[in-house]
Amino acid sequence: MTTDNKVRLRWKNLADAAADYAWKIDPELAQLDAVPPLSTSFQRYLLDYAQELHSPSPTRKRFAIETIDGKHIGNCTYYGIDQAKGETELGIIIGDRNYWDKGYGTSAVNTLLNHIFQNTKLNRIYLKTLASNIRAQKCFAKCGFTLYRRWKRDGYDFMLMEIKRKQWLKQEKSK
Repeated sequence: MTTDNKVRLRWKNLADAAADYAWKIDPELAQLDAVPPLSTSFQRYLLDYAQELHSPSPTRKRFAIETIDGKHIGNCTYYGIDQAKGETELGIIIGDRNYWDKGYGTSAVNTLLNHIFQNTKLNRIYLKTLASNIRAQKCFAKCGFTLYRRWKRDGYDFMLMEIKRKQWLKQEKSK
């Protein structure tokens, strides 16, 4: 669907379910998202997954992250799309640890930002990440996100970051 020099973002499909499930039950990955690991069976997960693919939410756009050679390494999404406010929240996971710290997250976020700002009228994209997740914060900062607030919830400290269309356009012009 949309590609840069390192990754391709494509719509999610049923073949992604096994990897997605493995990532959701992984305690380390769940901890990075400040959620408990998924405890449902794969069969139940697969039924819900298929239903979501069949009837997607109009306020959520989900993508698989693939390497250029087609290996599914993670997922990204934008959700909570609010057309009236012109904003949405971004989420990303590189579930395959073999691709951590190699620029794939940054590439995926930049590719998703390009997709959103070129194909929608949204003006603001925001996200939250754990204050302890320095890797994610560096990735988001490289992509132009800036801290706008700190937030505590359920015993976790979060960094809330954002990028606005004007910032993104300025970045694009300087490339």
